[in-house]
Amino acid sequence: MAQSLDPTKFNFALLSLGGLLFSYALLSRFFKQQLYLSAPMFALVLGILCGPVFNIFDLHAWGTQELILEELSRLAIAVQLISTALHLESAYPFKHWRSLVIIIGPLMLAMWGISSLLVYVILNVDPWVAVLIGAVLTPTDPVLASTIVTGKFAEKHLPDRVRHLLAAESGLNDGLAYPFVFLPLLILMPSYSDPIVHWFSVIWLWDVGAAIIFGLVLGYFAGKLLKWSQRKKMMDKQSFLVYMVAVSFVVLGGVKLIGSDGILAVFMAGVGFDLVVKGSERSKEENVQDALDLMTTTTMFTLFGLALPWQDWLSLGWQGLVLVIAILLLRRLPVFLLLNRFIPHTKGYLDALFMGWFGPIGVAAIFYANLAAHKTGLPEVWSVVSLVVLGSVLIHGISAVPLSIFYQENIE
Repeated sequence: MAQSLDPTKFNFALLSLGGLLFSYALLSRFFKQQLYLSAPMFALVLGILCGPVFNIFDLHAWGTQELILEELSRLAIAVQLISTALHLESAYPFKHWRSLVIIIGPLMLAMWGISSLLVYVILNVDPWVAVLIGAVLTPTDPVLASTIVTGKFAEKHLPDRVRHLLAAESGLNDGLAYPFVFLPLLILMPSYSDPIVHWFSVIWLWDVGAAIIFGLVLGYFAGKLLKWSQRKKMMDKQSFLVYMVAVSFVVLGGVKLIGSDGILAVFMAGVGFDLVVKGSERSKEENVQDALDLMTTTTMFTLFGLALPWQDWLSLGWQGLVLVIAILLLRRLPVFLLLNRFIPHTKGYLDALFMGWFGPIGVAAIFYANLAAHKTGLPEVWSVVSLVVLGSVLIHGISAVPLSIFYQENIE
């Protein structure tokens, strides 16, 4: 049963999260470039210390853990997706559609298939449960990706083509993972008599198709309204970021209320907004925007640290560790290398190696895992996905800086 909020614990939470942000902001360059420690890693450690280690906070005392993580991760993704779209050049998905079609088509399908097969073979679970977990692990994460492809360090060491393609991919496949997740979900949920028909007619046509259209239209008109307000001198410059966060929340909540994919709609709203508001008008707000991204990232991964299912991991045994290694090595990299020749935006195998490796699994997987666990009641979904997310946060976080430097030093 949920308990009333303890003011002492709430203030301790403010102290802990504020202290984390204070420490990381004060020494961020040293942590990231000398110790190879990212903000999500710090937040994760804080959550582990405050939760499982010292038992200061318990998510179950605040309500249903699955719902808390599902809804908060949805908000974190929305903020990050609108930020991702604003960091891209105007109309980026339309200008580079050939590369993106390969990445969100054959590559994404292969990532789903490989992840599902690895879960099935290594953990010996029900085939449709394996397909569900594989779908949850498919999307690359915009929250973790932002720590790799944004900021002065990334701009110095990585070319725009690499940073922008990784960012656009993470924005698109977060929403497009929705039908992947819902195919096994519909089959595992007994309330649907004909899940395949529902999957094609409702999930694809309405949830995905409507999300793309509504997102583009709402984002375009949000941009038009912004231009009108600026032309009439009714908006000050400081309101830009608030306006964009508000747009992301309106789209996320509104599209979800009509039963469509709110996450995909938010990214498409950012794309539609970009068609109207050019990069020069947005660049002045990027520092504040990045600060907001940092706060949402640290908050989300602190909560993730609180919710880690340690006992469930122990029950997985050595197979759990083998699965993490196999997913990180085989889910994406080999397929990206094979498809490299068909992706116009990549320039040689060094691009393919770097982009094939950096397909982090993070907040998007947390969202879909809790959505799936909430709808099916299958505890193994969260157990497996959370372990892989932990591995991705650590391995991709530690390797981001040295591999970025290696890339810059060896690119032709």
